[in-house]
Amino acid sequence: MKKIKSVIVVALMLIGTSAIAQNSKDRKIMADAERAKTTLLETSPALDQFFEESAGYVIFPNVGKGGFIIGGASGNGVVYEDGDAVGMANLKKLNIGLQAGGQAIIEVIFFETEVDLQRFKTEKFQFAAETSAVALKSGIAFEAKYKDGVAVFALPKAGLMADASVGGQKFKYTAF
Repeated sequence: MKKIKSVIVVALMLIGTSAIAQNSKDRKIMADAERAKTTLLETSPALDQFFEESAGYVIFPNVGKGGFIIGGASGNGVVYEDGDAVGMANLKKLNIGLQAGGQAIIEVIFFETEVDLQRFKTEKFQFAAETSAVALKSGIAFEAKYKDGVAVFALPKAGLMADASVGGQKFKYTAF
């Protein structure tokens, strides 16, 4: 009988801990990420193949980009493994060059293999300088392919900026 009580107490503690593992900000980002996934699939249904077949992905539902000569980008997102949320991520980017404007985008990064996903989660991940996101329009994801284990897609939400590069982005992953 004591063993059963102990097991129940431990189970309740684990459930309670996991329920409070995400704060209200994380829960809002998670809800935004689910809405962003729906929007991405409505815009380009061919992305469903990436969602289904990738080892994992990270959705940044609200990335703000802006700049005039010196620019930057910032956003928070959710990391998924086998379709389940496993942690939070944030991205930062600072660049210098010919650029002007501001833009809000949805960015999703798909990881082809478990090794690629683990590289992201252990902070040994960075984009090459020449990496760029595929700007989503209806049907364009059908032709997209993985490059160096990742495929990146961006969907503009608002604003206008002449820059689709993602090179130089830095990421931080925090597990639940």
